Amino acid sequence: MALTNDFIKLRLTEKFGEALSAFEEPYGLLTFTVSKELNLKILQFLFDDTELQFQFLTDLTAVHYPDNKGAELAVVYHLNSLKNNVKLRFKVYTDIKDPKVYTATSLYASANWMERETYDFFGVEFVGHPNLKRILNVDEMDYFPLRKEYPLEDQTRIDKDDDMFGRGGATVSGY
Repeated sequence: MALTNDFIKLRLTEKFGEALSAFEEPYGLLTFTVSKELNLKILQFLFDDTELQFQFLTDLTAVHYPDNKGAELAVVYHLNSLKNNVKLRFKVYTDIKDPKVYTATSLYASANWMERETYDFFGVEFVGHPNLKRILNVDEMDYFPLRKEYPLEDQTRIDKDDDMFGRGGATVSGY
């Protein structure tokens, strides 16, 4: 039997019911959301279930949604069932003021460095991580560079001519 998104969704909702939400299938990739308190239970179920066997953590990262008050940071897990050749993605949201999520290192050894990188760039604290410290940035950094807290450009700069960057009123004819 081929493993389908509908079957995976059925197995998950049988086990966790209303705790799962926002099911989507962008480009055929099953995606859903779960509360951060259940991330390890979801991961353990997906790993242990004999039919699903999502035993490969492809990626773990975060996304900053500054306008999503109380749930500004999303930790995103990409899992792969190598036996069934199926992938899925799920997200857990956390408050930027208390960005704590349980570590997945007990299930996936590869989560170690991915969680460290996510901490380094987004500030997500993975509770229970064996060595949660910065991995790419200097230890003295007091901010998390991939959060959308700073403007992309210095708005006070006067050395840029907006017309040269296609942001002004001038138009170029003949193209």
